[in-house]
Amino acid sequence: MTIENKLTQVALRPEAGWQAAQELGWAAVLWRLPRAKEKQLIINFNPELTQTKIVLEDLPAGFAVSPFLNLEGNDSFFIEADLYFRFGASNEVLAEQSNLPLTDPQRVTWENRAHLVDLTPHHEVHPLVHRSHSDVASASYIKSVEEAVAAIETGSLKKVVLSRTKEIELPSGLSYVQLFERLNQKYPNAFVSLVYLPHLDQVWLGATPETLVSVDREGIFRTVALAGTQPAFDGNGQLMSPKKAPWTQKEIEEQALVSRYIISCFKKIRVREYIEEGPKTVIAGNLMHLCSEYAVDTKEINFPEIGTVMLELLHPTSAVCGMPKQAALDFIQKHENYDRAFYSGFLGPVNVEKETNLFVNLRCMKIQQGIATLYAGGGITEDSDPQKEWQETELKCHTMLSVLAES
Repeated sequence: MTIENKLTQVALRPEAGWQAAQELGWAAVLWRLPRAKEKQLIINFNPELTQTKIVLEDLPAGFAVSPFLNLEGNDSFFIEADLYFRFGASNEVLAEQSNLPLTDPQRVTWENRAHLVDLTPHHEVHPLVHRSHSDVASASYIKSVEEAVAAIETGSLKKVVLSRTKEIELPSGLSYVQLFERLNQKYPNAFVSLVYLPHLDQVWLGATPETLVSVDREGIFRTVALAGTQPAFDGNGQLMSPKKAPWTQKEIEEQALVSRYIISCFKKIRVREYIEEGPKTVIAGNLMHLCSEYAVDTKEINFPEIGTVMLELLHPTSAVCGMPKQAALDFIQKHENYDRAFYSGFLGPVNVEKETNLFVNLRCMKIQQGIATLYAGGGITEDSDPQKEWQETELKCHTMLSVLAES
């Protein structure tokens, strides 16, 4: 199909465009890249999404969503961009691409619905109803951490990432686009996204700090090693300086394991010409992490496929799974007792305006049938304190709880 690049003739709010698609039962993604002011929107009119392997060189413009368990790589969903918009800080349309003419009935229906969407903020405060029993969840998670530490001490594991969920009953009439806006304001350094998957009847909302794979229009490939966690605020509620962050041996080693794994992937594909920066302390909402950044000039080494190759090698990273990978996966499936689904999978725009940005799906929640499922996990090493690991997951859940608490 031909691609139209002319700007739309009608004023369109990105949040209204997303909500209109959701009301009509069409897949939609609204996102904002880290430290960016612009929002981007993709709409797909196909009722059944394509499930495929993410081969960056072969795909058109769209948005990828992969589950955590995707060992062969064939279980990712790809939301092709029937409509794509990039909006400026004042919601003006900066760019548009379309596989559909302006007169297409589906497009006309969607635009008409978008102009009827009411985006007036609602400020009612509803008490959050927790469906999970905290004492039971805490005891179960602490027991799993204790068993993980024991397995690490025997040498069967070096590290494993254990996660848990928290379920919240949502008040009726809650606006998902308002939650997106709150995340957008609270977490400017994160990748903030709102994804509607009609075939699953699920909305996924998140603000993740972790890049998995990116390739920009200049051909620069990037990835990060992000691990180690501590509160970003001191006991008095004051934001701490990243330069003064005290890191323990446990957290330093946890992050080093992720860094070593990335370097081992470079060695496996015989890439030696990479730039490494860090580790340095970065702030992600109410938390601090240790982060190392890696970059490769794909044009200089004549390796345009490195994004696809590294995606296959990296996912799931040791930051969300563990090491050795298969042993960690086996331990997770035995002890977590729930399906992570898209949590700790990856998601992001592919080949949108000649760039790809895929992120690990952290600090997120699934919304389905009036229930929000929040996810959080922590990296377990031989130095882990089970009670502190539980508290770390509570801190990570706060990212999403903070926006729900305002509802």
